Amino acid sequence: MTELPTMIARKEGRVGRLTFNRTAALNALDHEMAVVIEDALDRWRDDAEVAAVLIDAAGDRAFCAGGDIAAIYHEGRKGDFEIGPRFWRDEYRMNAKIAEYPKPIVAFMQGFVMGGGVGVGGHASHRIVGDSTQIAMPETGIGLIPDVGGTLILARAPGHVGEYLGLTGGRIGAADAIYAGFADLYVPEAEWEALKAQLIATGDPGILPPGGQPAQPGQLAAQRVEIDAAFGAPDLHAILAALEASGTEFAAAALKTLRRNSALSEAATLALVRMTRANPTIRAALENEFRFTLRAVEHAEFLEGVRAQIIDKDRKPQWKYTHDTLPDAVVAALLAPLPAQWRIDFADA
Repeated sequence: MTELPTMIARKEGRVGRLTFNRTAALNALDHEMAVVIEDALDRWRDDAEVAAVLIDAAGDRAFCAGGDIAAIYHEGRKGDFEIGPRFWRDEYRMNAKIAEYPKPIVAFMQGFVMGGGVGVGGHASHRIVGDSTQIAMPETGIGLIPDVGGTLILARAPGHVGEYLGLTGGRIGAADAIYAGFADLYVPEAEWEALKAQLIATGDPGILPPGGQPAQPGQLAAQRVEIDAAFGAPDLHAILAALEASGTEFAAAALKTLRRNSALSEAATLALVRMTRANPTIRAALENEFRFTLRAVEHAEFLEGVRAQIIDKDRKPQWKYTHDTLPDAVVAALLAPLPAQWRIDFADA
């Protein structure tokens, strides 16, 4: 029996269909899968038989729980600091193609949608979530920053919700995903297969229903006053001070998370979200994010974060910097403009 690829690309009816098929790894996105997505989008762009693109995933646990970063970790430990940037550069070009695609792209996002999964589903023109959906950009917990164009979604979120979600890596369900701008439409998952069949038959996203109300209500709207009061502060130290002065249950939970994650990544994330808010395009977001990820394996706290959270799983990262010892110059160096040889080629995006 022939084993199916980890990313299945084929034409069905009036759509080009991409299916994550790596269920044992929660459909984590690796370099090969990113290339398959980009190649398929390139083929279907001018294919008259393809009216729309459908993106879904096998299994019920995850649409895509993130990028496959174990290989980057192991090669980084050996001194190869380019395998990660090569993957990220290709992945980011693919993210831009999804965001700028001339045909409708409909993503059905169940279960975990994190990191690299947001970069695929979060930039589709029609983003569907259900009751199992759990979306997050948890990169500050592994010494990285919300990338794959995530800072664009965060920058466009209401008020300072983007700073809150980006710095803390907070996990949100369907209602909050729609509120924060990670999704467009809630549809009960029992109805998804019938919708996919209609989409395949017609190639017309107009068949999608107006959407209903998730069974589980969101929390972000009710937390907006507290979020904006703290996370609208001018810098990371001021955010921490505002949360400490607040003394609420929300503030205590946010502080606990901020103190656990990488202070370096948090400071860079704050800067990146605000850089993208000033120039809210997918290409600017990805280029700004790549400033950090290009240097993350060699110069940031990525290797230690991945070791603690994914490799050894002791959940006790020994960060090089704390909020009190982090020099501004370190953050500035990680966010310096890209060298010419590492610019992302968006020419065909």
